[in-house]
Amino acid sequence: MERGHMTLDEALRAYTRDAAYAEFAEQEKGTLAVGKLADFVLFDQDFSGGARVRTGETKVRLTVVGGRVVFEEMK
Repeated sequence: MERGHMTLDEALRAYTRDAAYAEFAEQEKGTLAVGKLADFVLFDQDFSGGARVRTGETKVRLTVVGGRVVFEEMK
């Protein structure tokens, strides 16, 4: 890791599993598992490949908050 930079995996872990652990809530949230609360967004691009992503061209396909679908792209 470069100084001052996080990888995508490090950022996701920091804002999910590690954040839930820090607030003593890892039994309820922080990872995707049956019975846990879930907030996540499904995009039409894979951000993990390391290629530059044009966020203005990225579309949201699905949004889930508290385990409930709050947005689903119309087909």
